[in-house]
Amino acid sequence: MPPRNHVDDLRGATRLAIDATRGITDLVRAMHEEIASGPDFLGRPLAGPVRALNEIVYGHVRGVTSLVGASIDLALGGLAPLAELAGIAAAPRELDMLLAALNGVLGDYLAATDNPLAITMQLRHGGETLELERSALHAAIPTAGPRVLVLLHGLAMSEWHWHWLGHDHGAALARDLGFTPIYLRYNSGRHVSENGRDLAGLLELLSKEWPVPIEELAIVGYSMGGLVARSACHAGETSAHEWRARLRTLVCLGTPHHGSPLERWGNLADRLLGVSRYSAPFARLGKIRSAGITDLRYGNVLDEHWNAVADRFAGGGDPRKGMRLPAGVTCHAIAATLSPGAAPQLRSDGLVRVASALGHHDDATLDLAFPVAHQTIAHATGHLGLLSCPKVYGVMRAALAPRT
Repeated sequence: MPPRNHVDDLRGATRLAIDATRGITDLVRAMHEEIASGPDFLGRPLAGPVRALNEIVYGHVRGVTSLVGASIDLALGGLAPLAELAGIAAAPRELDMLLAALNGVLGDYLAATDNPLAITMQLRHGGETLELERSALHAAIPTAGPRVLVLLHGLAMSEWHWHWLGHDHGAALARDLGFTPIYLRYNSGRHVSENGRDLAGLLELLSKEWPVPIEELAIVGYSMGGLVARSACHAGETSAHEWRARLRTLVCLGTPHHGSPLERWGNLADRLLGVSRYSAPFARLGKIRSAGITDLRYGNVLDEHWNAVADRFAGGGDPRKGMRLPAGVTCHAIAATLSPGAAPQLRSDGLVRVASALGHHDDATLDLAFPVAHQTIAHATGHLGLLSCPKVYGVMRAALAPRT
């Protein structure tokens, strides 16, 4: 896969800004119509004339915005070859991280509109995208071994976030246990189940083209990455993939198996804004959040989980049916809490509650039933702290050590 092109990124950002301008225009128009239409008790007598006038005024604004956007997009397209000749096609780490954040918030929209800013799923090693062909893999990883570790980042993150505060779980496990670490980069704004299905396909191709026979495959999923991993396992089983039989261990770090309260609060805010017709237009701003984010309300991992709801922004109870942990795989759940070890009540890690990260649920059909010995709580640790906590690494190292 060729490196990202700055001009494509600029074009994508321009298109996104144009779309945002249209959205704000529609928001202002909706508020204008609500306020200027007159009171409800009089039947909103001015609604018709105001709507007709707005059709002319705001329609003109949208038209000009579209024209400007098309012109800029065309101009940037002409600049792309010059940028490549100038040698500025390679994107720095900071740009990758910025794009990852943008994809976390708007990734489903970027993908649906074919925006160049949309991230394409890829497996990476040593900061480079891997071509999943045997000779290319051998050239990229001449030391490729039979023990393969795949690391999945969380929402609005990239593989660079595994390098946190001078520590990288993947590099440390390569050093201590001989794993070959492979890092997934994906558009975390898409539905978890869509990413899981795509990951299953990549892992199947990786297992077929790996330079040496794979004896052991392990996956570490951080935050949303744990949900994507579980979804990929299900997709791999459904498709009878070879890699699924080689998977030995799954470690979930701070994974919101049963959702995160932040998304539930976002859903509540949407409903509260909708109470008044004057505030209702602002609810549109809350509904720009991606499918990946709304999947985190309850921890959706299958298509059926989100397909069961006509409007993913609507209220309602948990639509999920139970899905057990992958069979034949040793599964570990590691949670973090901001509370110290002696605290009687455990706070969340700032984003994910302890019970959710450990897979606990009052409904027995939804409880993931991680073995008690495979449940760990890191005290006085925040969500991001899971990426560098020495205790967490020690647990992971023990979980992935060769079995005697």
